[in-house]
Amino acid sequence: MTTDVAPEISTAPAELSYGRTVDRSLVHRAAVSEVFVTDIRPLAEKRVRTAVQLPLTHGYYSDHAQRPAVYDPLLLLESGRQAAMAGSHAHIGLSHGTTMIVDTFRIQLGDLKGLLVRDEPGRLVIDTEYVGRPTRRGRYRKGTVVQHYTLDGADIGDHEMDVLFLNQHENEVLRHAQRGTPAPLTSEFCDGAAESGLDVEPGAVGRGNPLNVVLSRHRATAAAVTAEVTPRFDNRALFDHVYDHLPAMTLVEAARQLALLSTGEPAVTYATGFEARFSRFAELDDVVTAEAPRIGPGEGRRALPVRFLQDGAEIASVTVTVTSGSEL
Repeated sequence: MTTDVAPEISTAPAELSYGRTVDRSLVHRAAVSEVFVTDIRPLAEKRVRTAVQLPLTHGYYSDHAQRPAVYDPLLLLESGRQAAMAGSHAHIGLSHGTTMIVDTFRIQLGDLKGLLVRDEPGRLVIDTEYVGRPTRRGRYRKGTVVQHYTLDGADIGDHEMDVLFLNQHENEVLRHAQRGTPAPLTSEFCDGAAESGLDVEPGAVGRGNPLNVVLSRHRATAAAVTAEVTPRFDNRALFDHVYDHLPAMTLVEAARQLALLSTGEPAVTYATGFEARFSRFAELDDVVTAEAPRIGPGEGRRALPVRFLQDGAEIASVTVTVTSGSEL
């Protein structure tokens, strides 16, 4: 497999529609309300262009204390995931029922002003290139997805992820190899909030709705901050369907919230980039702890490394780029 970026994608205009969303099965979503892709068109072999309508209001992606409001980078990250899946099914030949396992990803967004939420829903265009080699049978087992984002005609950032493509049987084999026992499902757990008195206050992580808080048992010293990752499984933005692990997006949200706790300024600090590596599944039946250094208030852009630990071992790491609202 190569991670070299292929030549520039053609800038010739493609007729993209924003009239309705695509079939939810193309983006592996159970709820139509969680589908943001509206159109997919091929550009060339292994290249597609995708239209995404960014909602003006959303119970999860719009629930932020920072003002002025900008589009959530996790909404852009989810849009990239949906664009990659929809394009792989519609134009690359990936069979339905295939699971996309993210190994690493990197997303960096530009000037905060380019992300401002305006009067009309954002018209996002994602150009996607699939880099990798198929097997002798023509099947893709692993590869790199390279994406460029344009919002309302302006370039706003880039996203790249290394992924594995597994069928249902292969995914079950991988899960058994890691655990040795069947994994429990989110549907088997209570949807209650964190234990009373131990959950993190929404305002401390830039949120308004307690449903969107994914941390509890927060501890801080002069040098570090730690917390347990305890999302609500009835948060349908993070858990649109039943999982047997904490999905990558939940860990990224936890990293962002811990970063805001680390700065101590959640109302004036924005997350504008993430670089993540996932080495093991985050199991549902054991405590996941997040830890990061304490960086305190500051101006400009800074990178904060967050580690995720389970049963004494690091299972993931997410470096969060935080940006002061003084950019706006």
